[in-house]
Amino acid sequence: MTRPGQHCGLRGVTVTLTTREAIARAAGALFEQHGYTGTSVRAVAAEAGVDPALVIRHFGSKEKLFLDTMDLQGHFGGATLGPLEELGERLVATLLGPGRDVRLSAYRAMVRATDSELVRARLLDALEEMFVGPLTPRLPGPHAELRARLIGAQVAGLLDQMALVEDPVLVSVDPDLLTRTYGAAIQALVGVPDPTGGPVS
Repeated sequence: MTRPGQHCGLRGVTVTLTTREAIARAAGALFEQHGYTGTSVRAVAAEAGVDPALVIRHFGSKEKLFLDTMDLQGHFGGATLGPLEELGERLVATLLGPGRDVRLSAYRAMVRATDSELVRARLLDALEEMFVGPLTPRLPGPHAELRARLIGAQVAGLLDQMALVEDPVLVSVDPDLLTRTYGAAIQALVGVPDPTGGPVS
């Protein structure tokens, strides 16, 4: 349980949580574990050690609390930055790297809450901010925006198979092999957008 005012040691550094931070940490853990529908405001309040009214006072609603704590952009950092020649493998390596389980849990929670219009809008915003915005001006050749969206769709497809379907082969395969193989598939959209190998017109 994470309570406001509690001192938490992080790599030797002691920090004191505010009420809002305690609520956000508790909510993030519960949403990732139980999903949106399986997590109540009362459960978040109990985990944070506060009155349920404080959850609403700080975040407005359960829906807004969910959106504030489930941040997909933060899980991919600057993966779209750096040399384009390595983009495909870098995206997959980021997905499979440290924090993989938390990343998959956050994605799973977001997708399972898409009956909410606000959550669907946030997922679309995440696509724009993580892939379309950064990559469109950088991709060489025609149809850059379309290819940027397809790169985002490929990453989402792998997330779907691992976080939602839980494909036993993809979940257990050697991460380096998966990074090289799927990275090459993504890379085709970076430098050779035509799946037949010819130029796109």
